[in-house]
Amino acid sequence: MLAVKNISFGYTEKIILHTINFNVKKGQNIAVIGESGCGKSTLLKLIYGLYDLNEGEITYKGKPVTGPKHNLIPGMPYMKYLAQDFDLMPFVTAAENVGSFLSNFYPEEKQQRIRELLEIVEMGEFADVKAKYLSGGQQQRIALAKVLALEPEVLLLDEPFSHIDNFRKNALRRNLFSYLKHKGITVIVATHDSTDALSFADETIVIKQGKVVDKAPSKDIYFHATDKYTASLFGEVNEIKLELLMLTQNPDETVLLYPHQLHIVEGGPLSVVVKQCYFKGSRYLVKAALGRQVLFFEHNKELPVEEEVTLAVDRNAFG
Repeated sequence: MLAVKNISFGYTEKIILHTINFNVKKGQNIAVIGESGCGKSTLLKLIYGLYDLNEGEITYKGKPVTGPKHNLIPGMPYMKYLAQDFDLMPFVTAAENVGSFLSNFYPEEKQQRIRELLEIVEMGEFADVKAKYLSGGQQQRIALAKVLALEPEVLLLDEPFSHIDNFRKNALRRNLFSYLKHKGITVIVATHDSTDALSFADETIVIKQGKVVDKAPSKDIYFHATDKYTASLFGEVNEIKLELLMLTQNPDETVLLYPHQLHIVEGGPLSVVVKQCYFKGSRYLVKAALGRQVLFFEHNKELPVEEEVTLAVDRNAFG
């Protein structure tokens, strides 16, 4: 088990991570989400041992994870960390980059392992291309293969798909996370992409201003977000007074609703005016005005601007 116990850290006297606590079981996939600058990347670097903690302790299997004060080469040997800058050697081939951590003692096994890893990230045809000639997305895929080479016990990924085209990203995510789950590798992913959390993470950690504000199964966080900040990390969200939905008489009670949880009905409790429609393929995201409040809902066809419609909550959309 990986245990993060009451850790605090700052690059200067200003503390940016405050009393962080959580545990990760072997083989779990954990997503860490939060706004830019909240401390996601720093947290991964601390877990890897790149910095010394101001307070607290990180342990793996009961043994401390230590920083540069205790290690000649920072970083723990049973972990791999993929940074956003990829850390590739530009003047050697993709295959040589992937194999840089592998022993030359068994050359045939090494070449077989390199081929296997390149196939996982769909880069087999670029094996002999020097890294400097690859696109940013291709370099990111090579970097992913490289950190997998020795099958670490813990894998720390910082925005691992940020440079990869959407059409390739989806297949790569499925292949990669399936492989990691099959191998029992513990994974922590710092990400801005809610798909990484909702589709693949066993649990999600939400960080706000350097503090953990929630840690739970991803589906639970999505459907039962503790506040609008957390819900907004998954996309557009509406905060609506319950009295407008005729669900309470308390004027202070509110509910958080995603656009797909509202639908047009005749005589619904919410009367809104359509302001703009955004085509999303299978549906439209509709921006509307609820008095002075901006509200978003989904509809299966485009609506005329300034049309007045009434909405109700789609209770089947709740988890």
